[in-house]
Amino acid sequence: MEIILLENVINLGNIGDKVTVKNGYGRNFLLKFGKAIRFNKENEQLVIKKKAELNKKNTEIKNQFIKTAKLIENVEIVFNKECKENGELYGSIKPKEITNIIKQKINADVSPSQIVLKVDLNKIGSYKAIVNLHSEVQTTFNIKIDKIKSK
Repeated sequence: MEIILLENVINLGNIGDKVTVKNGYGRNFLLKFGKAIRFNKENEQLVIKKKAELNKKNTEIKNQFIKTAKLIENVEIVFNKECKENGELYGSIKPKEITNIIKQKINADVSPSQIVLKVDLNKIGSYKAIVNLHSEVQTTFNIKIDKIKSK
């Protein structure tokens, strides 16, 4: 499927680029969420005319995400969990749980799909996590998992 991007997409391209993607990805993500339109001559001319406006909108969105990234950057989120004697948790910590804590502590809106975990968070320790807020805005924060102190 050939499409024209209406916004910058990580690992795919920038505004106005003509790219070829698999049908499912194009239909179910890019077209559905307004990140692209189908390629044809009329749409190509439309994007050329609107490119300046799209770039301005993209810059505004990017600036909002930069502010959010500064709030999140190098923050440490602490989880107190029950664990086995060897330090393994009874269940791993998921991105949804992390986003809830970020919302409570920092008052920043982050979706679970924006959080990138390199490893499963299923043991006591410290971890680094990445947040992809925008195709050009990325930040890291720390996650610390402690054992619940018994009374």
